[in-house]
Amino acid sequence: MPPPANPGFPLPPEDRRLSPYTGWTRAHWEAVADRLLDALPPFTGPEGAAVRPPGTPSWSGPETDGLEGFARAFLLLAVRLVGAGGADPANRTERWALGLAAGVRRGGPEAWPDITDCSQQIVEAASIAVGLHLSRPWLWDRLAPATQGQLVDWLSRMVGRSTRDNNHVLFQVVVEEFLDSLGALGDRTEIEAGLDRVDAWYRGDGWYQDGPVRRGDHRDDADGVVRRGESTYDAGERFDYYNAWGFHYYTLLWSRIAGPRGGARAAVYRQRLRAFLAQYVRLFGADGAPVHHGRSLSYRFACLAPVWLGAEEDATPLPPGLTRRLANATLRHFVRNGAIDERGLLPLGWYRPFRPSAQAYSGPGSPYAASKGFLGLLIPQDHPVWTAPEEELPVEHASRTTALPVPGFLVHATREDGLVRLLNHGSHYLTPPPGTRRDDPHYAKFAYSTRTGPEVGGAAREQRLDNHIALVSPGGQVSRRERIHRVGVTDHYAASWHRPRMDDDVLPADCRIDSVSVVIGAWEVRVHRVAAPAGHTIREGGYALADHAPLSADIDGTRATVRRGDGLVSAIAGLYGWTGAHVRHGYGSNAFGTRSAVPYCSAVTTACPDSTTAAVRESIHVSAVLLTARGGNPAHEVLPYGLSASVDGLVVRLELQGHRPWLIRPGTARPVVGGPHAVHAE
Repeated sequence: MPPPANPGFPLPPEDRRLSPYTGWTRAHWEAVADRLLDALPPFTGPEGAAVRPPGTPSWSGPETDGLEGFARAFLLLAVRLVGAGGADPANRTERWALGLAAGVRRGGPEAWPDITDCSQQIVEAASIAVGLHLSRPWLWDRLAPATQGQLVDWLSRMVGRSTRDNNHVLFQVVVEEFLDSLGALGDRTEIEAGLDRVDAWYRGDGWYQDGPVRRGDHRDDADGVVRRGESTYDAGERFDYYNAWGFHYYTLLWSRIAGPRGGARAAVYRQRLRAFLAQYVRLFGADGAPVHHGRSLSYRFACLAPVWLGAEEDATPLPPGLTRRLANATLRHFVRNGAIDERGLLPLGWYRPFRPSAQAYSGPGSPYAASKGFLGLLIPQDHPVWTAPEEELPVEHASRTTALPVPGFLVHATREDGLVRLLNHGSHYLTPPPGTRRDDPHYAKFAYSTRTGPEVGGAAREQRLDNHIALVSPGGQVSRRERIHRVGVTDHYAASWHRPRMDDDVLPADCRIDSVSVVIGAWEVRVHRVAAPAGHTIREGGYALADHAPLSADIDGTRATVRRGDGLVSAIAGLYGWTGAHVRHGYGSNAFGTRSAVPYCSAVTTACPDSTTAAVRESIHVSAVLLTARGGNPAHEVLPYGLSASVDGLVVRLELQGHRPWLIRPGTARPVVGGPHAVHAE
């Protein structure tokens, strides 16, 4: 998917001395911010308080969608204003100030909905509070006293409200801290309780889990109403970009608003951010693309928020040149791939508009949470983050596999093609009741990458082919991977298990799939022990490739390969336990292009020699999965070093020329013996 020749709007000249990898400078950031802001007036209400870009409404309704669009873009206006030292030659500030006044004018035609329990207004109030705090000398301090009072009244409706039991807690904390900075909050109890609640979700190494595993609140997708059941439900262990644009973003901004009131907590939050960034930087490809994983992905370069905050708050292990290189590359990647459309708008999607990858809570203004990614403009122009030469990203320095045991990720990076892949053996988001199909394709897959996205649109979502192992019943039902039970993540090895689920509970209770991922060069070898009833088909897929042009496909025995015109290749090779290979083509199902294709293997359940369970039969299946951007040269698609697999009972022996063999028993945290070390092929 080659980038467009130009982004559709003028950009400053590149500076290859200061930025040898991207050519981008602070002036590029300012130009992109201006383009986003100046595209919104045609979609703004007459009084300026409602910003409604075109698109499918959210479940919250048009009034709240208008607030969402205003609040998120207002944050960008505030950051741009601060970064310019209050200078506003385009005279944008007055228009946004009028919008603030109209939004809190009771009974006005564009009055914002009141903040109520668990409402979307809670989310948007936080963006408004942060924007007002950041731009205080140039905006808040110049508002009419009546408008200031009405804003305080509207924001004060946050006090005492119930929030969703996840990152939403921090929205309340930040709003109330802003009120306290104005002398408009009488009691800090709710702030401290909220921070205590969030601290309980911290799991170490810089990672927060997005809320408790057991929750009692859920929002019904049908009507958007939050309901609290008498009993709790399993919400999963959710690790995703909400660590970046939620937890670290708001805890650090809370510290900034609180100042001396932050006390020891502020230091703790800086330490956690430092630990997070040491791992987070590895989730970006050489082209700046972040791994396509988790929800709210239309926020795009909002993922850069903690990168900038780390530099600003002296809470980062990254050198200044690496910080800017990462940020420049990511923004440049999205701009060059058309994420900002011909009107200057950010649509719901990844690059092009693609509603299936968005959630029901996202309105047309939701993507403007990307404003968080511009926090670097708050940093003075003479700071080293803007003046130091760009440095290599980790993926450009060396091929490496990095274990992230807290979220359950094995991050697989290859220097030769700049690709980063995330092998997922831990993070899962279980959709709440009343839904019974609880898997989410943005969490349930075995692997994600910086160049591919899961199949999520239309029938492809239910087919569950890509990066998934499934049982297919004689009636055609496809099993789901819902709760992921982590076993271990270390070195080049990750393991987990899950109970396959189907509609109507048609599978016996002792059905189970134990899975292991082993990284060897550019390949991932997957070993599965499957306990399933006889007569079911077993099916496993590789990465889905997508493009706007047709994709080519080859099938050779138990190997299937899909190729894209730019050299991106996805392949799967059945090494043991598979009887056939296939490719399924799709249309309109992938965020990376209108056409897509998935290579996959299949087999029918067979008994393992020492299987002792009557209701199910155990079988072993070994596959090798490849995603490479070096296609076109057959040498880059050959299995490494004569890789082969054999099975003795339930133990898999992986042979690799020149290395001791791996002996793997699925369900264990490490290989039984052996295994190569750092065998990335150059």
